[in-house]
Amino acid sequence: MNGEKTEEGPDLRSIAALLFLALIWGASIPVTKLGLQDFPPLTLTALRYLAAAPCFLAFVLMRRRPPLRALLGMLGLGIVGIGVGQTLQALGVQRTSASVATVITAIIPILVVLLAALRLGQALRWRHALGLAAAFLGIALVAIGDPRNILAALARGSLEGDALMLLSALAISGYYGFSMELVSRYSATTVASWTSLAGAAALAPFMLWELRTEPATLRIEGICAVLYLGLLVTVLGVWIWLRALTRVPARVAASLQYLQPLVGVALSAAIFGESLDFWFGLGTALVLVGIAISTISSRRTPGRDTGRSLRASTRD
Repeated sequence: MNGEKTEEGPDLRSIAALLFLALIWGASIPVTKLGLQDFPPLTLTALRYLAAAPCFLAFVLMRRRPPLRALLGMLGLGIVGIGVGQTLQALGVQRTSASVATVITAIIPILVVLLAALRLGQALRWRHALGLAAAFLGIALVAIGDPRNILAALARGSLEGDALMLLSALAISGYYGFSMELVSRYSATTVASWTSLAGAAALAPFMLWELRTEPATLRIEGICAVLYLGLLVTVLGVWIWLRALTRVPARVAASLQYLQPLVGVALSAAIFGESLDFWFGLGTALVLVGIAISTISSRRTPGRDTGRSLRASTRD
């Protein structure tokens, strides 16, 4: 009215898919704990992508190969974002406290939003930033608990482990952020397939190196954990995430992923008998408030740039 129009509403199917993804990726936390009882961390990470590789390989064999320049970009993103990023994360988690690792990992959605704003011109207003900050604070409370424990949590970690986690967050967020433009031209499945195959190839040497000193145990629980992480978290999860980034603003996709640690902590409590305290409840409330603030669309005047969300040019 009066010459004004509203921003395009979010794709409800993509929102539903992202909520489902938060459950899948959230459940990966306790599943990873189960898998680590049988496999050392680098081996478990590599096996996850190797288990996913046949699905991705079958797809690339059925589709036409992307142009060489785009293919090299996908392979490079896979090596850096998956191979290097996931390896650094596994090594960092070993060297710092779980709470600090969780908080550092929680900056990934924020970095993805910043990349979308810088490279794609997607609008990021002060209230969107406030919502993301509230969600991040909520995750910090869930991970650390009483804010007075922050210094103690930092003391339990190490500068080496924290640095590895930060580098991992930069690599992984770069993988997601720079994949968005490729997905818009070659589809989420194509990008997920080529990048994941490159990541699996990059992780395999680390697995072989680790197995020389830390043997693995083959049990049905560990095998099921690998299959869950490979087929659901990686094959289905990466496809949903990359596809959603082309259909909703990055701030919406990123804010919804702050539900993932909440799901993981709650499931871990149920499976491993861990207790949930007041700070978990307060942190959860902050995350929900932050998501609401970040995802609400606002009215705008004609001609004002609200950024662009990409649409995949091919159907998956």
